[in-house]
Amino acid sequence: MLTLSPWIFWFGLAACAYMAWNIGANDVANAMGTSVGSHAITMKQAVILAAVFEFAGAFLVGGHVTETVRKGIVSTEAFQGHADLFVLGMLAALLAAGIWLNLATFLGLPVSTTHSIVGSVVGFGLVVGGIGAVNWGKLGSVVMSWFISPFAGGLMAWLTFTFIKRTVLTSWNPVRAARRVVPLLLIPVMVVLVLSLLYKGLKNLKLNVGFNQALLIGLAVGIVSYILMRFFLLFKFTHRPGKRKEASQQVEDIFAYLQVGTACYVAFAHGANDVANAIGPFAAIVAVFKSGDLSMAVPVPMWVLGLGGVGIVVGLGTWGYKVIETIGNKITSITPSRGFSAEFATATTVLICSKMGLPVSTSHTLVGSVIGVGLARGIAALNLKVIRNIVNSWLITVPATAVVTIVIFLLLKAVAL
Repeated sequence: MLTLSPWIFWFGLAACAYMAWNIGANDVANAMGTSVGSHAITMKQAVILAAVFEFAGAFLVGGHVTETVRKGIVSTEAFQGHADLFVLGMLAALLAAGIWLNLATFLGLPVSTTHSIVGSVVGFGLVVGGIGAVNWGKLGSVVMSWFISPFAGGLMAWLTFTFIKRTVLTSWNPVRAARRVVPLLLIPVMVVLVLSLLYKGLKNLKLNVGFNQALLIGLAVGIVSYILMRFFLLFKFTHRPGKRKEASQQVEDIFAYLQVGTACYVAFAHGANDVANAIGPFAAIVAVFKSGDLSMAVPVPMWVLGLGGVGIVVGLGTWGYKVIETIGNKITSITPSRGFSAEFATATTVLICSKMGLPVSTSHTLVGSVIGVGLARGIAALNLKVIRNIVNSWLITVPATAVVTIVIFLLLKAVAL
């Protein structure tokens, strides 16, 4: 039976808003970092575009039903009959993950918000149920993703950019080559985006579309996009550039269209998927205060979804620039063609790994993709000091959030019970 004071509920509301703000500040670089770094759009335009698409994704198709114990990391049996401890644990998890993201953003480090909340849940699982309460097999799959995500994203980005370099950038007439190759590239881009929307980004719409059907829809959208882009480029880029530098600039202008479109999609999918990291634990607290009972999957009230969406947008608008600068400028020099390669590689890698059941972080994949694009020009094109700091932050995310959660949980328990 729940015996906690109502102030815990309002404290949880504030912690949810704090976590959402931190997700917006840190994770939005997934969508807009390369676009700003390549100067395809300005920081102000990135904030406006990401705000629209992140909020739309979070509010319209964000987790209407979310797991209260993230991804089965902790045994649900550990909390039966302990509603008070469960609420305090969720509150501690929200605060610890938020504090960790706050610190990472301050340092300009892109970390996984999902791994932050996973580490927090592990922490309170350990302190309440002991070592046996943690599903170590599931946690092992999280550790695997530290290596799989950046490697797969980096390889895909390297292949994509190498293809663009050989077929377009080093062509004797790069503008003509871009007019021919870019519409063709749009076909796999649209296939990946449509498949991602139907299988991952918009899963809460319960469209129930099979893989083959989704593939056909993606191909149809890709072919229509090919035709429209073909005519658009013929109409828009009619001037024949006289110098190589002018031709290269026209090619990058063409790739900027692809890059911004992909970035808007990633922002929408991110809002839809990652808002659950902020609202999931608070939705659990709401459910327990309503019923006095705990459930492992709870419906999320629309006002909580709205709170998560607003929090993400405010975080992006106030502090999002710090991690965007790291992704867009500090790892390697980004142009629209390189930025497009990184974004396309990230979306494709996340889709393929999700389909294979491999848990990957979009943040980790994007950083790997940016590194892959840089490696296509040689290791000297990379800032190894920045990469080392980022990798270190990934490795300590789970243990750091687990330890902070345990400390906060014990403090809350001493005060509230």
